[in-house]
Amino acid sequence: MKSVELPPPRGTPRIGVYICHCGTNIASMVDVEAVTAFASMLENVAIARHYTYMCSDPGQALIQDDIRRENLTRVVVASCSPLMHEGTFRRACAEAGMNPYLFQMTNIREHCSWVSEDPVTATQKAKALVSAAVHRVVYQEPLEMRKVAVKHSALVVGGGIAGIEAALRMADSGKQVYLVEREPSIGGHMARLYKTFPTLDCAA
Repeated sequence: MKSVELPPPRGTPRIGVYICHCGTNIASMVDVEAVTAFASMLENVAIARHYTYMCSDPGQALIQDDIRRENLTRVVVASCSPLMHEGTFRRACAEAGMNPYLFQMTNIREHCSWVSEDPVTATQKAKALVSAAVHRVVYQEPLEMRKVAVKHSALVVGGGIAGIEAALRMADSGKQVYLVEREPSIGGHMARLYKTFPTLDCAA
């Protein structure tokens, strides 16, 4: 597989890295102090901290204060699943004046602490995940939210019995439905049957 060289990001990023203890969920297995010290040595990292609960109000305030005081242009949080708190941290970054899409989250709880039995290997993996997140966030670009009108229509490909039923259900909900079938008639395998159980109706 051929590697692709990405262009360097515009300007010198200033990255803040935040390692969450998640109470004891992470800290009982991962050496968060060692991961924080490791992160502080990575290229473009301006500040690295660890905190008991990064998702808490004080944890979010810590990030926001650093964005303003340290002029951070990127933020990485190593904690739990992004499904739980990615939105939380993006909002915190936005409230501090940073584009929320210059934030990157990495999961060192489910992907590291909870699936490890050895603290040494768990800490090594956490360092690798944090390093990957730091290198990735450098290349992220600011995005802006926008609203686009959506046309309430649907395309169903295949006019078999499943396609017909799907088209009917969406049409009943008020959507414009386009049913596409490559054969001359709809019905699929159903149309080839002689009679259907239990009414013995003609399948066609």
